[in-house]
Amino acid sequence: MTACLKFLRSGKVKDIYELPDGNILFHFSDRVSAFDVKFLTPIPKKGEVLCRFAEFWFKKLPIKNHYIRTEGKDKIVVKKMQMIPIECVVRGYFYGSLVQRWKDGQVKLPDGSTPQLAEKLSTPIFDPTTKSETHDIPISKQDAIDKNLVTKAEYEWLENASLEVYHQMFIAADVAGFVLADLKLEFGKIGNDIVLGDSIGPDEYRLWPKASYQIGKIQESFDKQLLRDWLAANGYQKKFEDDRNAGKEPVAPQLSDQLCNELSSRYIIAYEKITGIKF
Repeated sequence: MTACLKFLRSGKVKDIYELPDGNILFHFSDRVSAFDVKFLTPIPKKGEVLCRFAEFWFKKLPIKNHYIRTEGKDKIVVKKMQMIPIECVVRGYFYGSLVQRWKDGQVKLPDGSTPQLAEKLSTPIFDPTTKSETHDIPISKQDAIDKNLVTKAEYEWLENASLEVYHQMFIAADVAGFVLADLKLEFGKIGNDIVLGDSIGPDEYRLWPKASYQIGKIQESFDKQLLRDWLAANGYQKKFEDDRNAGKEPVAPQLSDQLCNELSSRYIIAYEKITGIKF
């Protein structure tokens, strides 16, 4: 089958090929990225979990998407789309990069309140970014329109659709005993239709166990936030930022077996609890 594939590109976590019929094949790898840095240390079973999660969400969510079928344990076939060049981020909780951006006055919260870390927002907010293989940057509605990334009507459609997808996924996570704190989605066009694309899994959202959720604290995470927290605690997040500011490409450290295995375990537990399917 490999001989029939046309290699297109290698992304942060998946390799992308074009099939002879014009459809696209995603091969989910065990790679991981954080703070827009790719790591060489593989996370066991990660590609397989991401593949299964993508299939689950595409089949479950009541919105048009590009999924066609699953090929083996770590590949899916999807329809070719013209991707829309913004990342559609929905934030339901005061966490992650939102905190510093709010402190810096770069973003306003729905009710003008002063929330605590990890507190639920009064209503989820649409907080899109540019789309980049290196470093995504938050973008306003007006900037997205002025830069011709989307039309006003497309932006408003993406905002409404993203908020609805977040709502649907929040309910599914809640039933499984998790808090879905935020979510990143991608959309594209097939003809005149805008459809949900790329993939959806623990690389695209923050997932917290309800049993240990506590406002004002760093949350236990069942997504790649575990890696982000380790990097921040060990000074790597600042080093990455300093390197970029100095015009240098950040270099990822080697990850320990313990961290990789724990990350893998949490991905698998999240999959089993949310889908009800044994991995």
